[in-house]
Amino acid sequence: MIDIAGAVAVEAIDEASRDQPDPEHRAAGVRGVAAHYGDPMREQRTLTTGVGLVDRSHRGVVAVSGPDRIGWLHTLTSQHLAALRPWQGTELLVLSPHGHVEQHAMVAEDGETTWLDTEPGLTAGLLTYLEKMRFFSQVEPRDATPDHALLSLVGPEAAGAVAALGVTGLAAPDAVAVPGPKFRSGELPSRPTVGYDLKPLAVGGWARRGPLGVDLLVPRPALDQVVAELRGNGVPLAGLWAYEAVRVAARRARVGVDTDHRTIPAEVGLIAPAVHLEKGCYRGQETVARVHNMGRPPRRLVLLHLDGVTTDQLPAAGTPVTLDGRAVGFVGTAVHHYEWGQVALAVVKRNVGDDARLLVGETAAAIDLE
Repeated sequence: MIDIAGAVAVEAIDEASRDQPDPEHRAAGVRGVAAHYGDPMREQRTLTTGVGLVDRSHRGVVAVSGPDRIGWLHTLTSQHLAALRPWQGTELLVLSPHGHVEQHAMVAEDGETTWLDTEPGLTAGLLTYLEKMRFFSQVEPRDATPDHALLSLVGPEAAGAVAALGVTGLAAPDAVAVPGPKFRSGELPSRPTVGYDLKPLAVGGWARRGPLGVDLLVPRPALDQVVAELRGNGVPLAGLWAYEAVRVAARRARVGVDTDHRTIPAEVGLIAPAVHLEKGCYRGQETVARVHNMGRPPRRLVLLHLDGVTTDQLPAAGTPVTLDGRAVGFVGTAVHHYEWGQVALAVVKRNVGDDARLLVGETAAAIDLE
């Protein structure tokens, strides 16, 4: 999609952006993605009110085959995968021994392979961890990024737009409510905490209905065909800038951007979609259980409104958030929102009040109260 007229590549704007293919993937022929197609605010409005097609083919894709794959992944990750059915998706985390978030992956199971798509730059780390944990399990994890690409139909009309590819009837996400602290044993069902419906694509791969729309995993040789079919049915293109603005508005944290080396799942809203609180015996589980039972993680994810007066430049990820001259957090993803102006996700200390007068650099910032 980077060759489509009007596409402006992410790296043409920011050479240091993490939204580029990993070097080994680029060497294998994976192309960059578009930041926008000429009008990022219009593209963002389209994703918010209708539907648009976003190229996310720079994301890493790990394919796990073998008869032991589901039970094996169940033991290694935060999600309850033992009952994962064919043509179902979910989310999972890989945590450090101290419960810090190392990896986040979206999951899709097609009956033969479990697919994990993850952040660009984190694929090698995830694959290395999985390969290290194989032992005697009959599993075959591999990097499938060079031969499969992820696209996303984003917006409230996404489930209807995918009918252009012959896919209908994708059910809305099915989530289990997060229980309160010190909940009763047996309260949570033995299933993934969120379920995403999957259906096969005629060209191979699948469509998965998720929180922001419908993701499409497509064999790279069929990428142009799928894009042409969707555009031929009136689906407009939207760049990664528009996608990121929608994600920020939905307060969905991105691992490696909206997290740091100390982040635990409860701080950034990852318990509900990616952590089963009654499942034990995975790395980092003790920290997850302790923090949930206490009911007060040390930090929290917030949406900040930036005044945009001091500068029109967005703060870089990692910029400190200060209160009365002391650091109380850091900025993750900052975007220009088509309605709200400059906004950013930030992780701040739990005791920072909702009415605190914060600074990001020299820019005044206020916590969104919705």
